[in-house]
Amino acid sequence: MLKIGLVGGTGYTGMELLRLLARHPYAELVCITSRGNAGTRVDAMFPGLRGHLDIAFSEPDVDRLAACDLVFFATPNGTAMEMAPALLDAGTRVVDLGADFRLQDLQVWSRWYGMEHSCPDWVAKAVYGLPERNRDSIRGARLVANPGCYPTAVALGYLPLLEAGMVATDGLIADCKSGVSGAGRGAQVRTLLCEANESFSAYGASGHRHLPEIRQSLAGMIGRQPGLTFVPHLVPMTRGMQATLYGRLTGEAGDLQALFEQRYAAEPFVDVMPAGSHPETRTVRGTNMCRVAVHRPEGGDTVVVLSVIDNLSKGAASQAVQNMNLMLGFDETAGLDDMAVLP
Repeated sequence: MLKIGLVGGTGYTGMELLRLLARHPYAELVCITSRGNAGTRVDAMFPGLRGHLDIAFSEPDVDRLAACDLVFFATPNGTAMEMAPALLDAGTRVVDLGADFRLQDLQVWSRWYGMEHSCPDWVAKAVYGLPERNRDSIRGARLVANPGCYPTAVALGYLPLLEAGMVATDGLIADCKSGVSGAGRGAQVRTLLCEANESFSAYGASGHRHLPEIRQSLAGMIGRQPGLTFVPHLVPMTRGMQATLYGRLTGEAGDLQALFEQRYAAEPFVDVMPAGSHPETRTVRGTNMCRVAVHRPEGGDTVVVLSVIDNLSKGAASQAVQNMNLMLGFDETAGLDDMAVLP
């Protein structure tokens, strides 16, 4: 068993990591930090983990964390960049679930996150943790920037089309919806039950932090910046995300269903649904699966891709575990074989 640390174990993605790592066959959680809850048993805060984790939260301690084989950061933006370099210098591998190492252009990063980056050298060395594109690089990485939830759903939906050069890249549209857990566990008026329930709204239409990450990811597929409109929406459910993606076909489309099936045939966590399907978020709840379906309405020149994930799982914690598996030489699917809970 390899030793794993988690910095920030009380937010929703941290909680999801605890659930996954508590039953991982090859990884042992030996350190879980929380400045505000040090000394509190993890299973006292999260009774669902009783009998699975016999450990208490502790203050962040670099020396203790550096004794781990790998450390996850499930922390607010700006935290990992302050602590990770010392761990990396000590030989500990790091997976950051925040945004500190996702954007290669640090001027863009500073503009969106409102701070200067404290370790630009490590940004240049970080590997973007989308296994379906960067699997080989992730295997050799010391630092992985775990993708955001919206960027994951959008990238996996567009990937086959962009790699094959099937759609115009100057007018892509990503119309995305997320459950309320995507806003985090901190108290906010707009995520209170009486505010979010029985309501549906867009937000960030004039600009959202995930927009530059999505653009960077898509640019890596086509070699240039795409023209992209991205509009996220908040829907009154706890977890789940759907990206409805639009593109204009530039030539003879051929068999789009076969294109998607062939691209993802060897991917353990992307399920291309049968032709004509409309995937549902509930079918991926609590799993590392992305389900996609491709449509060509009335045989026209518009292609529509439906991509669904669990925003806390494939959009955060379980994808982080998938990256850990690759980095540490485990079976890529280890600890990630859960099926969705229905209803």
